[in-house]
Order: sequence, then structure tokens, then C-alpha cells
Amino acid sequence: QVQLVESGGGLVQPGGSLRLSCEASGFTSDYYDIGWFRQAPGNEREGVSCISSGVGSTYYADSVKGRFTISRDNAKNTVYLQMNSLKPDDTAVYYCAATSDPYGSRWTTKSVYDYWGQGTQVTVSS
Repeated sequence: QVQLVESGGGLVQPGGSLRLSCEASGFTSDYYDIGWFRQAPGNEREGVSCISSGVGSTYYADSVKGRFTISRDNAKNTVYLQMNSLKPDDTAVYYCAATSDPYGSRWTTKSVYDYWGQGTQVTVSS
């Protein structure tokens, strides 16, 4: 059974940090690019970051560059999203997703992803 499970969300003050985890099971995530998306109430789901299989190329949305870092531990079948200097605008449900699409330039395209997690809530508020 293919599963992606996110964890690590919560409530944090502006300027704080969180680390999200995305654990894969039922398939070998090494061969997939793993993306993080987020969706705030009333907004479309948007791409936040992605890490490729193989060489581990990374991609970031402009809104999170310099603040978020994506990484993967293939031995644990897990991808992480380290989020620093969090802002209220980062408040959303965060989802991870896996794609076998070979074109990294399409990492923000939701339709290329094969598997999705259920999401974890991140709330940035004082």
C-alpha cells in the first residue's frame, strides 16, 4: 500500500522554525522526485519546494527561497522541509507528493504527481 505521511506541523510564532517530515511507504521513494505543496483557506494549492531523485536537485518557490530547505534521507525513505523565519503568510496545510515525471521544470504542476499525503497544518501566529 503506497503511503506518504506528513508530520511536524503545529503552531509557531512569527520568526520561528518548524521541520516537516514526509515518510514514504509501499514504494521506493529514491526513484521519485518529492515535492512539498501548501494550501491556505480560499487559495489554490501551490508548490513550495521539490527535491529530485538521483542527484537531489532542489527547487523553491520565490516566496520561500532563503528560508526553507528541502532534504532527503533515502535510507529512511523520508524527505524533510526545514522552515525558518516563518511568517503568518506561511500558514497553510502542507502536503508532500511524489512524482516519477522526469522533467524537473514541471515540479509545480500538481497533475504530474502520482501520490499525495494527507497534509499537516502549519499555523504561524503570535
